[in-house]
Parts: sequence; C-alpha cells; structure tokens
Amino acid sequence: MIAPLRALVVDDEPLARRGLKLRLADIADVAIVDECSNGREAIAAIAKHVPDLVFLDIQMPGLDGFDVVRELQSDSMPLIVFVTAFDQYAISAFEVHAVDYLLKPVEQPRLQEAVRRARAVLDASKATDRKARLMNLIVSMTGHSESTIDALVENRGEQRYPARVTIRDGANVALVPVRDIEWIDAAGDYMCIHVGHTTHVMRVTMKQLEALLDPALFLRVHRSTVVNAEHVVGLTAHDNGEFFVTLSQGARLKVSRGYRDRVARFL
Repeated sequence: MIAPLRALVVDDEPLARRGLKLRLADIADVAIVDECSNGREAIAAIAKHVPDLVFLDIQMPGLDGFDVVRELQSDSMPLIVFVTAFDQYAISAFEVHAVDYLLKPVEQPRLQEAVRRARAVLDASKATDRKARLMNLIVSMTGHSESTIDALVENRGEQRYPARVTIRDGANVALVPVRDIEWIDAAGDYMCIHVGHTTHVMRVTMKQLEALLDPALFLRVHRSTVVNAEHVVGLTAHDNGEFFVTLSQGARLKVSRGYRDRVARFL
C-alpha cells in the first residue's frame, strides 16, 4: 500500500478550510495532518509535521502565501498548491515552483487533478534529490523550472503539463488551450503567443514558459522561437542551407542552424 500524501491546509477563513478539508476527505491519496489560519502557524506546522503537500491560501493577514514559501528552508520545502480567489497571482505562483494553482471555489475534479500532479512530482523525486527535482519540474504550472528541455524530454513520462495557459491582459484573463498554440516568440521581457490569427502577450521568460509546455509537442527552432509540432505542415530547405518551417495558418519561420538537425529528427 502506498502511504497517502500528508497534507496541511492553510487559510485565514475557517469556512474555506472546512470546505477544502471536506473535499479532500473524498480523496483517498490525502491525509490531512493539520490546519493553520495564518502564515506563521503554517511555517511552524511545516517544521513540526514535515508534510508532503501544503494547500496554501495567498491573501492572508501578516505573512501571505508567497511570504510563507520564501521563509521556508529549501531542505524542508513541501509541494505547494496555491488555493486563492484571485487569478492574478498565477505567474508568481509559477515563479515559486508551485505544483498547482486552484481558484476558489475549488471544484472537485480540479482538486483531484492537483493531488494527482503532486503525487507524480513526489514519486519522481524519490529517485533524485527532492529539492533539485522540485525546481526542475513545474507541477504544476510550475513556472519557474531550472531544467533544460533535454531533461524535460527525458522525464516527460513523469511530468503532467497544463492543458491551458492563463494569460492576463489588464482586467481580462484568457485561458488558452495549449494545443491551439501554433508558435511562440520572444519580444524582450514578453512572450508573444500566436493562436490562429490572435497574438497574446505574456510577461514571462522563455525558460519559464517552456516549463509549462510538453517537449513531446513543442520544439525550439530558434533561440527565441518555439513551435507546436502539431501545427507544422512543411519543412523547406533552401540552396543557401537555411531551413524554414511552415505552420497550419501560413506562418513561415526560419530554423536557426543550431536547431536544424534537431528539428529534422523531430519531424
């Protein structure tokens, strides 16, 4: 029998803690070891129980959820699932290596998916140093990954990637299906995400964004360009040695020499 994930619930609202505990009670792979109403209690409880997983609210008086993560020692860092009523913190959650990011009110299927993702990350970490694996895998959405694309390809069977990318533009939030993304290119500190005839702009690094993308589906064709292999409809070689990929909506992108052989093998 595999021991359930030992979990801590942290939220300053008693009703929110109660509701989350009731939902978690229906998931066999979770055992709640404690609950906390603020950041200081959470830090003390993590030191006491050394949980596998923490369901952590973001907006709390005193220390907020991000403060809690920053206060923790790396060797005692549990897996973090942020649970919040606000979607504007998603990218920041990736930057602190959260396994998942749940919006209140939490739906049972999404909660179950977060637990499955945490289990996958925890199981993968048993083979290597836990801190290194946590930094290398982006659960959940984990944006901020230290792994290279080669490491992600090697371990893609252990990794679960989000089906959608959340892109915020002022007061508007777009939930973009990952498989609809045709290609991505860098523009300074921003990523331009091309979906059909629409271009979304996301403030994130290429490395952080790549951590959200399945390397079995997306490949780098240039230092600043990533394409979705499912949208590649042609590969053209020119007499001067240059290669170009043609995408389903007509975009034609140059393949830099450093990525040419890799792209050809991939296709």
